[in-house]
Amino acid sequence: MGPGRTGCLGAVLRLLTGKRDQATALPYRLSDVFLSPAELSFFLVLREAVGERYVICPKPSLAEVLYVVGGRGRQAAHNRIASRRVDFLLCRPETMRPVLALELDDASHQRARRRERDEFVDRAFEAAGLPLEHIQAQRAYSPTELARTVAAAVRRAPGSEEPARGQPEDAAVGSDRAAPAPLCPKCGVPMVLRTARRGAHAGAGFYGCRNYPRCNETKPAA
Repeated sequence: MGPGRTGCLGAVLRLLTGKRDQATALPYRLSDVFLSPAELSFFLVLREAVGERYVICPKPSLAEVLYVVGGRGRQAAHNRIASRRVDFLLCRPETMRPVLALELDDASHQRARRRERDEFVDRAFEAAGLPLEHIQAQRAYSPTELARTVAAAVRRAPGSEEPARGQPEDAAVGSDRAAPAPLCPKCGVPMVLRTARRGAHAGAGFYGCRNYPRCNETKPAA
């Protein structure tokens, strides 16, 4: 085969291969805007206001922050939060435990459907015991005033003066025992009897929430 024919055949093969690559390529591209200009402006001031005290998580899904306790209608309740987000979430840097949610309210929050959405989200966070603070969108923010607003909102959280309780790392999932188990004070479901495998309390029994690791509530076993 002459060099001319080889060149033509190669061009055809490259053309066909290129078309196949384009057809099988996934249609995703990097967005140029993760935060809107208003959200970015607020984020920069919020970062200055909280410093290293909290980690700022922008736009987390409600389903990543909240969970649904067992019972009838569980899937429907999950669906109501699965596609919704909150603007910003503040977490403790040592544990990444959420302490405060922040919503940046612009003019769109005055619409009827938006007000209905905001009311539901407010009630959801209230039920979970996590404060949600609404901040009116402005052209400029004061880091000092924002720091005061955050501090006041965090103090309003239930048990904010108490250290976060955690599930022991060495907890092993055990089985229910015959006697009625206590109810989780947070989820309202029967707790599970577990046994600590390591540490100072190795071998000791304790009750843990069925929803662990989403819920870290524990109670000592009698």
